[in-house]
Amino acid sequence: MKNFIQKKLKDQKGMTLIELLAVIVIIAIIAAIAIPAIGNIIENSRVGAVKSDAINIINAAQLYKTESSAGTTVTLDQLEKAGLIDDAGSFESAVKTGTGAVTVNLTNNTLSGANSELSGIVLTFKDASIASINGLPNGAEKGGTSTPAGVTVTSR
Repeated sequence: MKNFIQKKLKDQKGMTLIELLAVIVIIAIIAAIAIPAIGNIIENSRVGAVKSDAINIINAAQLYKTESSAGTTVTLDQLEKAGLIDDAGSFESAVKTGTGAVTVNLTNNTLSGANSELSGIVLTFKDASIASINGLPNGAEKGGTSTPAGVTVTSR
């Protein structure tokens, strides 16, 4: 049996052109399916990162309120100066003081302001609570999804 198989395989030295084309077509189909899926995952992770950064700012403001007991609002700049936020993530170059600054209302723990543009995605928060931020779907930048109260998505 072994000799029979060796004799049959002795004449075959490689793949035919048809076999090679079939493999290339299969790889192209897989790539056509996989590349858009990977792109959506990356876009969704950007929105998820902004949401996570916003929630971290609200949590840092709650710590600030516990430690300082001063005022009804706190800005991102104050949180950074107090050492409660080392890296604001997608809010790092956002407006930190004055009008349009990223602020947290300490009485109801809501965030107002917008993140720095992150690959064309800007989320604007107006009195957004942790629950409303978590209620925003990660695919919201694609449109067609309803956004919770207090959150506006701008995709450039």
